[in-house]
Parts: sequence; C-alpha cells; structure tokens
Amino acid sequence: MRTLLASAVMLLAAAPVVSLLAASAAGAGPVDVTDAWFRALPGGLPAGGYFTATNTTRSDIAITGAQAAACGMIMLHQSKSGGGMAGMQMVDKVTVPAGGSINFAPGGYHLMCTDPRPEMKPGAKVPVVLTLSNGTGVAVAFAVRDAKGK
Repeated sequence: MRTLLASAVMLLAAAPVVSLLAASAAGAGPVDVTDAWFRALPGGLPAGGYFTATNTTRSDIAITGAQAAACGMIMLHQSKSGGGMAGMQMVDKVTVPAGGSINFAPGGYHLMCTDPRPEMKPGAKVPVVLTLSNGTGVAVAFAVRDAKGK
C-alpha cells in the first residue's frame, strides 16, 4: 500500500512538468528557444544558463520561471553594473516583445542554477522547461559547456 501511495504522489508531482512538456511538443509554441546552454563551474558552484528566446506572436509574452531536475533551484537573474559596482538580482519575469527576441547572455539576463546535480557536466544535455506568462511552457535541451563556455 505504501509503495502504491508513494507512486501516486510522485505521479501527481510530475504531472505539471509532463503536461508542459506535452504542450510544447504538440506544436509550435509562442516562444522559440535557440542556442541554449549552461556554463558548468567546478566545485558545485552555480551554473549560468543562456539562450535566445523569440516571440512568434503578436502580443508580448514573459518568461516567468524555469524548472530543471539538474538544478536544486533555478531562478531568473539579471547582471547589472554601474558606478564601479557589479552584481546580479533575481527578477520575476523577462518580457519577450511581440515579434521580437531577447538574449539571455553572460553579463545580462540568465538562468541561475544553484546546487547543480551530477548530470550538469560538460558534454551533457539537460532538460529545462521555461514557464511562460500565458500558462504554457517550452521544453528545451540545454547543452552543458565548461567554465570557458566550450
């Protein structure tokens, strides 16, 4: 009975991710994602995630979060510099303008993968689901590169 209950709980917990994956695989979504990769750092340091998101619709849409089993936690961040100081801050969303693109790149917007799991190693590909403001998701395979981005 316990095994059945544990299986049911795991299935229910995975349902949102499975439905997002199915929705994004079912056809062209509102956002196309290209050039997706993580910079893996040694010693379990956080990994930065980068990509280009293109909005294929006539309305603005926002990336509101991400999920990845290869990360203990994954957040949207923005690097900023000014007045001789550099830093980063967490953001709630990143708007992709209608018919436009936005780059998640070193020194700007990026995904912050804290507590990277063993599968976050150079040469691997890790699945990520980007959540969108319209309630859908985009499943993307992120290539994992080394600290030099290669």
